[in-house]
Amino acid sequence: MGRRVGISCKVYHGDVFLGEAEAFPISNNNSSSSKGQGLPFPNSNEIRIDHLAPPSERCPPLSVLQTISPFAVRCKVQAKSLSELSLLHRLYLSCFQERKSAVVVIGNEELHLVAMPSKVEKVSCFWCCSVQTGLYASCLGMLNLRCLAIVFDLDETLIVANTMKSFEDRIEALSRRIDGENDPIRVSGMSAELKRYIEDKDLLKQYIEMDTVSEGGRSISAQNEEVPPVPGIQEKIVRPIIRLPERNIVLTRINPENRDTSVIVRLRPAWEDLRSYLTAKGRRRFEVYVCTMAERDYALEMWRLLDPDAHLISSKQLVDRVVCVKSGLKKSLQHVFQDSVCHPRMAMVIDDRLQVWDDKDQPRVHVVPPFTPYYAPQAEMANAVPVLCVARNVACNVRGGFFKEFDENLLQKIYEVNYENEIVDLPTAPDVSDYLISEDVNSAQNNNREAPIVEGMTGSEAEHRMNRPVNISDERQTKPQTLSNRSSPDDEMLIDQPFASNRNLCNESGQSNLLAPSMFISVLQEIGRRCDSKVDFRFINRSSKDLQYSVEVLFSSEKIGIGMGRTMKEAQSQAAENALRNLARDYVSFIAPVTGGVDTETTKHPCGNENGFLKENYSSQDESAKKEDLPVTSTSENSK
Repeated sequence: MGRRVGISCKVYHGDVFLGEAEAFPISNNNSSSSKGQGLPFPNSNEIRIDHLAPPSERCPPLSVLQTISPFAVRCKVQAKSLSELSLLHRLYLSCFQERKSAVVVIGNEELHLVAMPSKVEKVSCFWCCSVQTGLYASCLGMLNLRCLAIVFDLDETLIVANTMKSFEDRIEALSRRIDGENDPIRVSGMSAELKRYIEDKDLLKQYIEMDTVSEGGRSISAQNEEVPPVPGIQEKIVRPIIRLPERNIVLTRINPENRDTSVIVRLRPAWEDLRSYLTAKGRRRFEVYVCTMAERDYALEMWRLLDPDAHLISSKQLVDRVVCVKSGLKKSLQHVFQDSVCHPRMAMVIDDRLQVWDDKDQPRVHVVPPFTPYYAPQAEMANAVPVLCVARNVACNVRGGFFKEFDENLLQKIYEVNYENEIVDLPTAPDVSDYLISEDVNSAQNNNREAPIVEGMTGSEAEHRMNRPVNISDERQTKPQTLSNRSSPDDEMLIDQPFASNRNLCNESGQSNLLAPSMFISVLQEIGRRCDSKVDFRFINRSSKDLQYSVEVLFSSEKIGIGMGRTMKEAQSQAAENALRNLARDYVSFIAPVTGGVDTETTKHPCGNENGFLKENYSSQDESAKKEDLPVTSTSENSK
């Protein structure tokens, strides 16, 4: 076969002529920004390089581009000259050796010339890949640091906040329910809920009237806290704050000059465990963002209470990283990352509702049960692992699985790709959604009776109370208050529903709750932590077309379970289920000779603090649960 004839073009770096080259358009490429079969450059006979991308010690450019813009190869370029002294060849060597690319900027698109090895050509060869402007540099930094992005919702995910007006509305609605209820058990439960509302309302009233509250026989006065200014949004202000850490309560005033904007905030238990993991030992494992339907000033203050030392989001980053979505619109990662700071494939979300997110982002959402401190105050600690500790474990497993795939699959195969390869030969890059599994969380939402009264402020109430002349820039937009059917993506190592169906937990009222699949991986890891044993998941490639993936579970290097499936998620789910079944079977075999048998009904439906494996609650205050004992995949969390 004769040599293909390309389109001749001249290559410049700025105004410096580097040499002549031939460019070959890619047919059938998958780039969403493809502009037909011609070359992607404005002038088809000229390639003008704007700058060189940052070098990388660990990630070749093609691995980064395949992660954030898969299969977006627009054309191939090769030098005409064989001279090793040409400036174009020097550019090629510099890019190849330092793992960097040469960048052509066209509007909001970057075209990266990636130096490629060749088995045939003796001249300098490049692939030209397309990506959104600015995205490559930001994602390269994250991949080099082994860092992903995590996006938090606020209300009913991390906090519940109330004003006097919202308390009055809740108390009135609950009182009407009690008056119309004949079931004494339900009346008792609602009366206890009503009492909790009234107690917190009294606490808030004391704070509003005197900037002081009575707690445990002592008087606690507000302390002035200076809030750093947010450029272009909020000037420096001083707020009177009362913190009751033993109760996870904070009282604050959105507008220090207006006492009607006073708020009592309940922080979700185990938030400190999750927060500590995100930046353990000063090493950033996740870049943190907030996406909420709340009004901006309120959202900024709620986040400040959660991150008082600005370790997760610096004061300079607040404007860009606390994103407020207008009421009626859906949340989207594209909106959160509108400045090309991260690609959605490298991001996960923690939210109590799935349907508020765009459909394309829902596979990246880990759904947590709504935080209901008034309706079910013991729900957070009723399970073996608190809700936010489960979220921490999920984040840990997502990160471990993502970078295990990146290091052991993508990087290894990228090094085998040559200039002559077809685009379809590129390996598939990891996606956070690969390590989150959808599950039905209806059973995890305090399933005692119909949906409880919404515990935080509603949109209209917050707008009325907060939208006063105090530098409040936009409306308070809270979430829709109806609970919808949700599926909960979770970590990459989960248990199939059949196992969940015959393992129950009991809530504080003695009613059984189905144990969600996300809990099983956490229980398995908690068993390992308490036994000072490491739980690993080993991935095995299979040649079978029907069952392409196989996963083994190792407990202190001993195989305790294996799973196979058409997808990695199916295989991991089956492996986790089998591992827990085997552990349960071994436990039964061990105690049977001693006890003379096991009460199977108790084993299937443990109540109180038992879950079938652990007989004591995992406390967020447990000093033995050090942040270095976090669950990981077989890729070490401390690997560089």
